Amino acid sequence: MASLLPSAAAASVLDLAPVLPVVVVGDAADAVPLARALVAGGLPAIEVTLRTPAALGAIREIADAVPGAVVGAGTVITPEQVTACVAAGARFLVSPGWTDTLLAAMRASGVPCLPGVSTASEVVALLERGVREMKFFPAQAAGGTAYLRSLAGPLPQARFCPTGGVGPDNAAEYLSLPNVGCVGGSWMVPAEAVAARDWARVEDLARAAASLGLRAADGTCR
Repeated sequence: MASLLPSAAAASVLDLAPVLPVVVVGDAADAVPLARALVAGGLPAIEVTLRTPAALGAIREIADAVPGAVVGAGTVITPEQVTACVAAGARFLVSPGWTDTLLAAMRASGVPCLPGVSTASEVVALLERGVREMKFFPAQAAGGTAYLRSLAGPLPQARFCPTGGVGPDNAAEYLSLPNVGCVGGSWMVPAEAVAARDWARVEDLARAAASLGLRAADGTCR
């Protein structure tokens, strides 16, 4: 797989930063300053969820105007959305779950994908299909760090981005696990900061989130 970032060795979205911001954009005009704040704070990978009519426009704006960002699409659940997101400039795709039809479309798109799983059987089924990187969702409700720790023994080849119930209080614990590459969350883009267009606050929260990887690496989360 080609590197996602021209200046980085990372070939996987899991390796770009310890935290993947999960962003809901209500106004496409906010997309560029929001993305610039996240990138400045050390979080270049940005998942724009397909939960609003502005999402595709936001992906397009970020792809066109924020060269330091690696923008992707989240909440992808149909092949048609796969096509539209890649056309808008998405460089990776994330789904809350998967079917063979959706997986085939994502893999045929030419960009990396993180299909969602919440059970060991789903993980095994993806491994059978040659997929080793996955979204674990909803992370806390599905068993949290204890569940992922249990999967690491029998299924060490699977790597995860846990999302759902992950925040600043437990992110470092997730990141300390050997089968977790990054975590996904929205705490660095609080709705009130986006509504106020307080991009300085977003940048500060992003910088704090980016530092969680260092905490996990030196064991301070334990």
